[in-house]
Amino acid sequence: MEKVRYITDINKIEMISGPEKERLKVVTDKFVFRVNDYYLSLIDWDNPEDPIRKLVIPGEGELTEYGRWDASDEDTNYVVPGCQHKYKTTALLIVSEVCGAYCRYCFRKRLFRNDVKEAVSDVSPGLEYIANHPEINNVLLTGGDSLILSTPKLRSIIERLRAIDHVKIIRLGSKIPVYNPMRISEDNELLELIRSHSTKDRRIYVMAHINHPREITEEAKRAFSALHNAGAIVVNQTPILKGINDNPVVLGELLDRLSWAGVTPYYFFINRPVAGNREFVLPLARVYQIVEEAKARTSGLGKRVRLSMSHSSGKIEILAIDQGKAYLKYHQSRDQKYGKFMILDCPDDAEWFDDLPGNEQHWSKPARKNVESVITVACQKPT
Repeated sequence: MEKVRYITDINKIEMISGPEKERLKVVTDKFVFRVNDYYLSLIDWDNPEDPIRKLVIPGEGELTEYGRWDASDEDTNYVVPGCQHKYKTTALLIVSEVCGAYCRYCFRKRLFRNDVKEAVSDVSPGLEYIANHPEINNVLLTGGDSLILSTPKLRSIIERLRAIDHVKIIRLGSKIPVYNPMRISEDNELLELIRSHSTKDRRIYVMAHINHPREITEEAKRAFSALHNAGAIVVNQTPILKGINDNPVVLGELLDRLSWAGVTPYYFFINRPVAGNREFVLPLARVYQIVEEAKARTSGLGKRVRLSMSHSSGKIEILAIDQGKAYLKYHQSRDQKYGKFMILDCPDDAEWFDDLPGNEQHWSKPARKNVESVITVACQKPT
């Protein structure tokens, strides 16, 4: 297998000047930095505004005071350490706090910090919980990045999940298909694992995190094909990110290139109000306009994507924003309010559901759970 070289010291990136490295030291002291030489090769280093650069190279804007560490109250979803159960039929196993890429916009940016540990090395409590809850028919392995795990580790988890009869779908959340695609296309053991456990009745889905069309290289397309040939279904989700993909032409090209490669456009997300993410955030009305203009440039295959907010109360789909009104519905709901339709005022500067006047009438803050875990530090500001 072709090995990529991972870099965790920004001083070792020759393309970044000495003065810039010095300025960024305060950022990398606060948030972990990790990148690889393959992904660095996609950057246009002559362009300081290059979108691929912005995805992985730290920026001083990350130090701007903004938002919370856990903007969607994920700490309230834990049922046992390492396992979340927010929606009736879906469970999450936090299997890794390491990413192939530490994307600078990540909604779990709290995992970039050395004082937080949400993943657990032993997933047995989560697997036992899932086995005891027959309403759970699909499980997402996430983190972090599930495909950063070694294939033997993945095998042990997937085989134990497949021994639970009511788990029909296993989902692998990952940026690896475009970040280190050779890890997929050249790992025959991984592909055989997927082939063995993605069957006509019980599929494995890869939930890819592709943010920009330039990430879809020939290497990435080989990874997609390898996954398809092994029986996996690949879908994509991305937030709309200021300075990266907030352009209808770029976003329309992403939708086209995903569809051409057989990758289903699944979700466009509103970027969550997470600490350190101020520079990537756009107003809701602007995001809606960008998405609709992008969809107008693509076929019906690209138009399958949904624009949503992963809010504490559920996934809220943005149906339309027009003349100062937001038309919304619950696509997923913590409180079983599936399909609940809402019309709320939408100020020009609104960036999140909580910014819409009257939103509090439609949901209530979830109660904290006494789960014996160190995850509670995820909402604490570091010293």
